[in-house]
Amino acid sequence: MKKIRVLIAKLGLDGHDRGAKVVARALRDSGMEVIYTGIRQTPLQIVNTAIQEDIDCLGLSILSGAHLQLFPKIIDLLEKRSKKPLILAGGIIPSEDTPALESMGIRKVFGPGTTTREIIDFIRNELG
Repeated sequence: MKKIRVLIAKLGLDGHDRGAKVVARALRDSGMEVIYTGIRQTPLQIVNTAIQEDIDCLGLSILSGAHLQLFPKIIDLLEKRSKKPLILAGGIIPSEDTPALESMGIRKVFGPGTTTREIIDFIRNELG
């Protein structure tokens, strides 16, 4: 059985990555292959990594509030490269922004308090 390949990406100027690292470790411990970009990645860097690593799922972590500006750039670059991974978002994202993010292609937004089990189960149910 092919392992699910997940890219966890920290984009923008946000330097806080504890939550992203916790999620990355939990996904890895659950048997997924996980690539972590490190902090301060640009949309182009993230998309290039997604293509090079042939990922199944892209987890975008952001705490800076720039999600409505940066996420569309990533989605546009992925579409131009004909790459369509399952895209998830997490971090500090106001719930009123969720419908806009989902309409642009973010499959699920995980906010503070989400358990790693919820994230693992969601990915497995989607990509089974």
